[in-house]
Amino acid sequence: MPDSPPDGVDLIRYMEYRDGSVDRVAGTVIEERPVCIFVNGRELATLLCTPRDLEELAIGFAFSEGIIERFEDIEVMTVSAGLTCVDLWLRDRDFEPSNRRIITSGCGGGVTFDDAETLLARYEPLDSGMKIAPSQISRLMREVLRSADLYNTARGVHTSALSDGDSLVLTAQDIGRHNTIDRLAGRALREGVSTDGAILLTSGRISSEMLAKAARMRVPVAISRTSPTSLSVELAAAWNVTLIGYARGATFRVYSAPERIDFESG
Repeated sequence: MPDSPPDGVDLIRYMEYRDGSVDRVAGTVIEERPVCIFVNGRELATLLCTPRDLEELAIGFAFSEGIIERFEDIEVMTVSAGLTCVDLWLRDRDFEPSNRRIITSGCGGGVTFDDAETLLARYEPLDSGMKIAPSQISRLMREVLRSADLYNTARGVHTSALSDGDSLVLTAQDIGRHNTIDRLAGRALREGVSTDGAILLTSGRISSEMLAKAARMRVPVAISRTSPTSLSVELAAAWNVTLIGYARGATFRVYSAPERIDFESG
C-alpha cells in the first residue's frame, strides 16, 4: 500500500476473508464528499464527488446547466479550505436558482434541472461529417482504461476522456459518471480546448443526462464500455449523436447515427 496515496484516495484498514481465513489488511478506498456549488452567493447544487480538482467540476457543471457559456463568464472563483464549497461569481450575468431539480440515475446522486421533454428541445441536431474506424474505437477505449490511475489505485471510480480521434486530449475521473463529463467540460473551458467535433469515451453507462452534457459540448460521437438507456438512445437519434455501447475489445454496438462509423476501414 502506498505511504502517500494520490489526492482523492484514502488509506484504511479492513477485514479480508479469503479461503477460510480472515486477515487485517491495509488498503485504499476512493474518497467521497458532498461539495456545494454556489453561484453569485446562491446555492446551485450539492454534488457527491471525488474531492479533488473541484474548480474544473464546478465550471463544467455550470456550463452543462447553461449558466455560463465560456470560462471568461466567471469573474471570481474560490474553493473553501475544507474542500466543501466552490463559489462562482459571474461577470455581468444574473443567476436565478431553479426550483425544480431532478435527481439523476448516477451513483453519487447527480443533479439536473431539465425533464425529458425539455431535453429533447434543448439542442439542434449536430451536423458533423466526421468518420471513425472500428480500430480507433477499440484503441481509444484501451487508452482510456490505461489512463485510469485512480481506478488502478483504489477502484470505485469512473473515467471519461475527450479524443481528437488520434489520442486522448483530456481525461477525468470521479466516483460519479456525470461528474467526469462536467470535469471534462470545465477543464476544456479553462484551458481553451475546443470540444466541438471531439469524441467522448467513458467507462460508465451513458444515460440521458450524460448524453445531454455531451451534446452541450457539441460532441458528435459518444462511446461507452457499457450500456446506454432508452432515453439516451432517443436523444442521440434526435440530436444526431453517434451513440456506441459495449465497446470492449474488438466489439461494440451502434445505437444511432451509424453513418459516422467507417466499417470498411476495419
